[in-house]
Amino acid sequence: MALMPVEEALALLLAAARPVEAENVPLDGAQGRVLAAPVLARRTTPGADVSAMDGYAVRAQDAAASATLTLIGESAAGRPFAGRVEPGTTVRIFTGAVLPQGADAIVIQEDTTREGEAVTVTETAAIGRHIRKAGGDFATGETLLAPGHRLRARDLALIAAADVAEVSVARRPRLGLLSTGDELVRPGEGAGAHQVIVSNLYSLAALAREAGAEVIDLGILPDDMAKTRAGVRDALGAGLDVLVTTGGASVGDHDLIAPALTAEGVALAVHKIALRPGKPLMFGSPAKEAARPLVLGLPGNPVSAHVCALIFLVPLLKALQGVDVPPGLELRPARLAGPVKANEQRMDFQRAEIVGDEDGLPLVRPLPVQDSSMLANLARADVLLVRRPFAPAAQAGEDCEIFPLED
Repeated sequence: MALMPVEEALALLLAAARPVEAENVPLDGAQGRVLAAPVLARRTTPGADVSAMDGYAVRAQDAAASATLTLIGESAAGRPFAGRVEPGTTVRIFTGAVLPQGADAIVIQEDTTREGEAVTVTETAAIGRHIRKAGGDFATGETLLAPGHRLRARDLALIAAADVAEVSVARRPRLGLLSTGDELVRPGEGAGAHQVIVSNLYSLAALAREAGAEVIDLGILPDDMAKTRAGVRDALGAGLDVLVTTGGASVGDHDLIAPALTAEGVALAVHKIALRPGKPLMFGSPAKEAARPLVLGLPGNPVSAHVCALIFLVPLLKALQGVDVPPGLELRPARLAGPVKANEQRMDFQRAEIVGDEDGLPLVRPLPVQDSSMLANLARADVLLVRRPFAPAAQAGEDCEIFPLED
């Protein structure tokens, strides 16, 4: 089977993503969720003309420098002045307080002197100065945020200020993680020299949760076809939106995931990607129920699994929540800090560190060890240096492309 180009595989994966349904959640549970419907303001803010400073509300025509005005009252936030500013008068006003009727300017406290009820202006007022106009932030019915937007902390402040108590968001995609391999044990179980700690489970779950998913640990399957098929069968019937398997995706005698998925009715649209690390990657869905779950089979090597999850799983989860995901890889420009060798047919994602900058571009250098089983360099890396298929050798100072390790 010919190797499929990375961007072709990504496009195929995203084309299969059908957004999950929406649900309403209270505002205090909406952080990080993706809007399924626009947020419309339920009030105008500010609701009236208000003062932006502490000072005195005046009629600008009365408040030339050296003019003395008579103090007739006070307007504070939540306690507006009930009367009207008439010629020759002023009202003490505080930040956020409603501008009294008749006033059209604020003289800040520093530009006045006061003796009893007499307020003398030392700086000439100007119409509209230090006033926040009604509706200056937003108006009732205005669209504040659009569907597909992931809610950040500052968005929650905006929504709350608009008097919106709950929002319509995409349901969190349900993702099941199924690990495979006789050699795998969990952290803390006292692994022998012939065993491997199942590290993929934790990195992939973290990436999925950061992308908005609800993650379910489906356990570790042994290298036994009957048990692998049974585990796959149970996972396919578990009401998942996405099933992620790790390990067993290659073609060795103990690589059972692909035949088990096929035997359980999963049609694999992708199997083998022109990618390093991560060539043995699978994607498909049940032939009888094409919508759910989408199945993504990742390599067992932890670096390969992590890189593949960044390239394929994170965009898939975003697309399922209605985020507008670009069709291709989101690469960023950078510059090489040293020479790199020519590349072969697979797109190569090399762990790299940023060692400086040049002309506003980060200077990157690949780390010396790129073995896909070694996690120390993945933790040390700042970015992934991307080498296109058949890219020629390049020297320090030449332009290059990088892929972020964090969203």
